[in-house]
Amino acid sequence: MDWIGFYDFKHSVIYVNARHRDVHYRTIAEDLRVHVPSPNARVLDYGCGEATSAALLADACGHLTMVEAAPNVRAALKARYEANPKISVMTPEEAAALPPASFDLIVMHSVAQYLSAAELDRLLGVFHRLVKPDGVVLIGDIVPPSFAAPAAAIALLRFGLANGFFWAAVGGLIRILVSDYFQLKKTHGLSHYEEAAMLDRLRTAGYAPERAAHNIGHNQRRMTFLARPVTAR
Repeated sequence: MDWIGFYDFKHSVIYVNARHRDVHYRTIAEDLRVHVPSPNARVLDYGCGEATSAALLADACGHLTMVEAAPNVRAALKARYEANPKISVMTPEEAAALPPASFDLIVMHSVAQYLSAAELDRLLGVFHRLVKPDGVVLIGDIVPPSFAAPAAAIALLRFGLANGFFWAAVGGLIRILVSDYFQLKKTHGLSHYEEAAMLDRLRTAGYAPERAAHNIGHNQRRMTFLARPVTAR
């Protein structure tokens, strides 16, 4: 099993219950709406996951294209949003084949930690081709190397306390200790970046980057970066 396989199946490690899942995605959608540049903007959400509140984001833009590598998750997305003309669902390969300058905003949230440095660099190149010259690439939920796991646990408990699933969150933290998560972390690893290192990586990929004041989602020890293309690739 790899990370895509892990996230392709429903279990109580990713989200401790349905309320956690739905509040999680609603928070992300509400945070992302702030970054949509205009009501007509074309937005790409790469590695969107279950995205149960994608309609909130779609309402704020002209069209939302969601990209998901996990086949079961992608099939569920297509079924959920097939009646919404403002939402499309694609594979990563389909998205990579789109014409240059297709999007005003490209989002990749809480994905970079599951990619190697080389995989991240490749995607930054794909996004550079797909984003408009005056567009923005948003890379969210970058995990710093120090105290990543304790910070994530504390953030989840606080999120659960604020949204009515605290004890389920406690149980979820216990379940993760005996799940496949730690074995995958050992065999496939997670990528962590300091702020300066991520800024340098984005500059090397041809962007003018900055760290956003607020991370997308509930964990404010993680980081979101806004990157604007500055060179042709």
